[in-house]
Amino acid sequence: MKLTLGFSPCPNDCFIFDAMVHKKIDTEGLDFDVAMEDVEALNQRAIKSELDITKLSFHAFLYVQQNYILLKSGSALGFNCGPLLVGSSEFVVRRMQEQIKSNAQLRTPNSEHIAIPGKNTTANFLLSLAFPNAKNKTEVLFSDIEQSVLDGKYDAGLIIHESRFTYEQKGLKKIMDLGEFWESLIHAPIPLGGIVARRSFDNDLLQKINRVIRKSVEYAFKNVPDVMPYVKQHAQEMSEEVMKKHIDLYVNEYSINLGETGIKAIQLLFNKAEEIGLVKNTGLSYVIE
Repeated sequence: MKLTLGFSPCPNDCFIFDAMVHKKIDTEGLDFDVAMEDVEALNQRAIKSELDITKLSFHAFLYVQQNYILLKSGSALGFNCGPLLVGSSEFVVRRMQEQIKSNAQLRTPNSEHIAIPGKNTTANFLLSLAFPNAKNKTEVLFSDIEQSVLDGKYDAGLIIHESRFTYEQKGLKKIMDLGEFWESLIHAPIPLGGIVARRSFDNDLLQKINRVIRKSVEYAFKNVPDVMPYVKQHAQEMSEEVMKKHIDLYVNEYSINLGETGIKAIQLLFNKAEEIGLVKNTGLSYVIE
């Protein structure tokens, strides 16, 4: 049975999916037609219900629960792995940090022009929680945000993925760690991205897909040198050190199985989204049994 599978070219996704895509494990009769795209492009495809299985931001998952259900393997959750708000101008960085300290951002509109990696990303959801009046935002491909801020096109940039390992050496300064903000607010790991499959699939197929993804993650952990060529193939100019840091940060116990802690963290994110009026409770179970 052939299924369409969407994931990003980022090291963590290539690390997770290499074994199943290249049949290094028993895929239980499943074949995969891979669509490799930036996470916001995958979010948009999920909103259009184009793929059978896909990585997506948990923020985007809020809007597609009618069509997709969350699998228990393959997700990116954790501590100290959230998006960072950065700037290049000392004046802007200091001004925004002062706003944070005084909670002024909760009372007054923010004039700063912020580059974001996509409106449906979890990063933008967290930015909206921290800076509810920050309306001057422009979507920029995540890999272009650092340079766009350095070039003065934007006052600040919301960076994700490997950018958190490179922004300082490029001359950018941290304004706020939105992962730390979430952890102080919710006291739970931050749910960044998950793997979903069509809700219309029967339970046997959903369980099979989940088993195959779990086996793929477990294979990767046990056979790191064997999966790294696929990671490197899609990592562009990234150094091997950054690739490994990226994988270590985003692939962990929750990627093997969400468990009670991971599921609770996702529920807390959904509860917060309902609280601020982003979505209404659908009444649907959002994760497979």
